[in-house]
Amino acid sequence: MALQQRFQPTDKVTTFKIIKNVKELVAELLPVVTSMKEDWVMVVPETAVVIASQFGINQAAYNFIARGGRVRVLLYDLSYPIIEIVQEMIANGEEVRYSDKRGIQFTIFDRTACISAINVNMGRVSLDQEMAALWTDDPIYAQYLMLTFEMLWKQSVPAEERIHELLEQGPPKA
Repeated sequence: MALQQRFQPTDKVTTFKIIKNVKELVAELLPVVTSMKEDWVMVVPETAVVIASQFGINQAAYNFIARGGRVRVLLYDLSYPIIEIVQEMIANGEEVRYSDKRGIQFTIFDRTACISAINVNMGRVSLDQEMAALWTDDPIYAQYLMLTFEMLWKQSVPAEERIHELLEQGPPKA
């Protein structure tokens, strides 16, 4: 894929920052979302959806959509316990798709800034949960991730299909 694309160098000085826990992640996300204008995409596991629901990120997405923005979310996991959250995201105007192929996790803001996971192993959902992610406003890296997102998006299925499967199976047996 990299051989097919020509990335143009930029004179802009970019910023890189390591995010060390969920609290820092939320602190970086919310201000960026309030200033976005067009596009927000994510490739995340279901724990990220739970975090978004609990810490105001879904509301920020809803507000962004109300201002005319577009939100697309690709989930690597979509299990029975998060069906309601995903249905709420869809009802709020987010486009949500599902893939069972795990890989890179990232989010891109207006195709110019992004956060990509370095080491994320969410054992629990809390603000002090440790993680490692890279935040940058490097447009070349954001462009690369956007191309990756579009490729993954095309290979995924609408979340409604996965939800329908899960509802037919019923809740997991304890």
